[in-house]
Amino acid sequence: MSPNHESAADTHHAHSHGHDAGHGSFKGYMTGFILSVILTAIPFWLVMAGVLESKLLTAVIVMGIGVVQIVVHMVYFLHMNPRSEGGWTMMALIFTLIIVGIALAGSLWVMHHLNQNMMPMTHEMMKNMP
Repeated sequence: MSPNHESAADTHHAHSHGHDAGHGSFKGYMTGFILSVILTAIPFWLVMAGVLESKLLTAVIVMGIGVVQIVVHMVYFLHMNPRSEGGWTMMALIFTLIIVGIALAGSLWVMHHLNQNMMPMTHEMMKNMP
């Protein structure tokens, strides 16, 4: 067998050469699951109970927790770490954070402008509606 080719058995039994892919453990999956549940429950509670007076602060906290939850999923369920695949999974994590940042900023921008540019409805306009 040439040194560039690895057998499936060697790769599966952690005798791989140069591929330090993370393998999940029960503890790791349970930690990720518990963190995911907590990171889902907190924003739900914040919004449904109206805990904070400021809607802007609530939105920022919910988005921040969403970003943290994405990272938790990538680390605990996709096994991304700086050692795996020669650091390429860390590059994927950085790329994902950039894309999520762009998506969140774009979503907020669109929602803000939709809110600002909607036609205001006065009381007299409401009376004339069918």
